[in-house]
Amino acid sequence: MKTNIAINGFGRIGRMVFRKAFIEGDVTIKAINASYPAETLAHLIKYDTVHGPFIGEVFAKDGKLFVNGQEVILLSERDPKQLPWKELNVDIVIEATGKFKTRETAGYHLEAGAQKVIITAPAKGEDVTIVMGVNESDYKDDHHILSNASCTTNCLAPVVKVLEETYGIESGMMTTVHSYTNDQKNIDNPHKDLRRARACGQSIIPTSTGAAKAISKVLPELEGKLTGMALRVPTPNVSLVDLVVQLKTDVTVDEVNQTFVHAANHAMKGIIGYTSEPLVSIDFNGEEQSAVIDGQSTTVLNRRQVKLLAWYDNEWGYSCRVVDLMNFVAERMKNKKEAYSAS
Repeated sequence: MKTNIAINGFGRIGRMVFRKAFIEGDVTIKAINASYPAETLAHLIKYDTVHGPFIGEVFAKDGKLFVNGQEVILLSERDPKQLPWKELNVDIVIEATGKFKTRETAGYHLEAGAQKVIITAPAKGEDVTIVMGVNESDYKDDHHILSNASCTTNCLAPVVKVLEETYGIESGMMTTVHSYTNDQKNIDNPHKDLRRARACGQSIIPTSTGAAKAISKVLPELEGKLTGMALRVPTPNVSLVDLVVQLKTDVTVDEVNQTFVHAANHAMKGIIGYTSEPLVSIDFNGEEQSAVIDGQSTTVLNRRQVKLLAWYDNEWGYSCRVVDLMNFVAERMKNKKEAYSAS
């Protein structure tokens, strides 16, 4: 029997998770909780400016949503405690509203009958933060509220894991050159971050990111060793981590690049990629790997200071990791049930 999934919040990440989950077909998307009519949701699933048309059949009829012949239940409930997860036998909720990111608020889904919650953002008070390819072994069966961290942490963490395990990291600074998101303003309008209050399509906007500090949640050995900031730029998708680290070991450009080529083909296959071609951001639109090292840009100064560029699709690539985590947890839940039944 397939695992039943519900998606709470149907913005950019909610819709991309929906697409990826339907493509793979390993789970059943039982329900979507969103504040829009079925016809609107069907249209936004079917057509996407950044990622193109949905590969499959999707339509709305009589207020219901049908995808590849399957009805997906639509809900419009603002209070997650009132959602019918128990009645619908929902196993895992993908919490993608960006609003319910604390242990208390994400826990409302558990009160409503779900068994697990995966938050598509950094969280507070969660049982565990998981970055696939980095620390999924930290997951325990009694972890019920999980965070998939941020898109930038998903790019940064695998890269610094490879560097730390191979050479050792003394310290580092990162800048994410990040496409604009829904948290910014299309035209100048009030925002608590006065730089994000400015029109996102007309400026390079310096702002904050918690990605570097969040690394310690998945790689505790790097606590206090990394910091960073963000530059929001006028592109709709695909971002770039610009990482500078001081290593504990002397290296050359070729050694560093070959380390990542090896990682991309072995331990980090599917998580880290590597390219030596002269590519630009649009070439990584739709990229499923968490980080793609730009080999032409690798630089070494004084043998131990290394600069790396790593590309990532902050929408699709991140959503692929959400689905990977969802499938990972679903498999663990299935194995636990089978072991219990056999005992």
